[in-house]
Amino acid sequence: MTHKGTCVLLAAALAVGAGCRSAKFSPAGFQLPADGNVEKGKQAFVALGCPSCHQLNGTELDRNGAQSASPVMLGGDVVHRFSDGYLVTSMIHPNHQLAAYPNAQITDNGVSRMPSYADRMTVRQMIDIVAFLQANYQERTTPPSYTPMTP
Repeated sequence: MTHKGTCVLLAAALAVGAGCRSAKFSPAGFQLPADGNVEKGKQAFVALGCPSCHQLNGTELDRNGAQSASPVMLGGDVVHRFSDGYLVTSMIHPNHQLAAYPNAQITDNGVSRMPSYADRMTVRQMIDIVAFLQANYQERTTPPSYTPMTP
């Protein structure tokens, strides 16, 4: 390959890489608009009946308690934040990746008990709910797995 061909190939690779910048909490580059409204997201979360199966750690929605026998906890301290894409996918395609609970608690015949909200919510509600959920997660730093020795 000629020097000019190598430069063109390198420039194309850099251009593609520049177009794939990391989004909020996501290495995949998926990002919702930044205008999500946390309060409206909370209202939509309640209006869509989410608290009947979910508890939201650290909020009055947590204190109300979910009606489900095995509520799925949301919010709180996490080592790594969920990406916007993960939260959206969980709402519109709940079977994509099930929560880390025993399957018998969150599935019926191997299918998520959570219905798909793809045709039950507006895009605006989805954006606001994701903003609401993201506001209720706090990323914590993990302590080192070793104890430094002192001289």
